[in-house]
Amino acid sequence: MRPLILIPLLVISFALPFAAAVAQDNPGATYSNGQGAAQAEVIWYRKAAMQGNANAQLNLGVAYALGLGVPQDYAEAMKWDRKAAIQGNAGAQLEIGVMYENGQGVPQDYTEAMKWHLKAAMQGNADAQTRLGVIYANGLGTPQDYQEAYAWLNVAAAQGHQDAAPIRDDVAGKLTPSALLAAQQLSKRYFSDYVKHPSDPAH
Repeated sequence: MRPLILIPLLVISFALPFAAAVAQDNPGATYSNGQGAAQAEVIWYRKAAMQGNANAQLNLGVAYALGLGVPQDYAEAMKWDRKAAIQGNAGAQLEIGVMYENGQGVPQDYTEAMKWHLKAAMQGNADAQTRLGVIYANGLGTPQDYQEAYAWLNVAAAQGHQDAAPIRDDVAGKLTPSALLAAQQLSKRYFSDYVKHPSDPAH
């Protein structure tokens, strides 16, 4: 059976623009044309991160994961992502899930990836919802469940995630009419519970 994985799992999926994050976490930091050397920006991230700023901790983790301004170090990336994640930062929770998917700095573990994606998905993160749907669709670290896959993918698609809709439609073709109806109802419940948005899943 053709796997439904759509997102290359070799890439860290989430990174705030460095200049924007520096401005957010350190209003006093200014750089020419809004851009600064990655190394200088990492210094600001580290200062804010050590003071407990979750956005800065996430961005420092991303910097280590991608080797931007610092040597690439997945273990260090995971350390800072975890600090942000335990504060409830959905982006950090997503990143931890991606690193477990890829085996970056940790042994590959889809069950653990699923746990972290679920945390982010329940905060309305569409990237995590899409990845969670793909994990369910492929039975990666969990029994294959097309209804759960459809439900999460439909929620992500309703939020405008471009990759989610075609995968959702592929999954829908694997469900019986009654199972599809149940998946749609589940999706509406997830949307109501986990997404703060005026729109509603249309499918």
